[in-house]
Amino acid sequence: MESNRKDKIVINQPRAFEERRQAARILVERLKYDLPVAIDSMDNRADAAYAAWPERLYVVAAGGRIVYRGKLGPFGFDPSEMEKALAAHLGTVAVAAR
Repeated sequence: MESNRKDKIVINQPRAFEERRQAARILVERLKYDLPVAIDSMDNRADAAYAAWPERLYVVAAGGRIVYRGKLGPFGFDPSEMEKALAAHLGTVAVAAR
């Protein structure tokens, strides 16, 4: 990320939840990340539940039901496929490719 190189932001592996919260705050405030951010608990429950390693795109419905699980990323990412799944779940029409 270019802004990370410019700002020289280094975050050590968090050892407490407040350190994770601070890392998320840096992402949002200093690096101008404008998508919703969730912070996993220190026992990494979300990581274990969603097997998001190396990376994976999910659409999670109310109540925690997974309505879309993408292929492993980054090479398996298909945002348009995820967008269609989200639109189908919400009963809306997917936005045309940008």
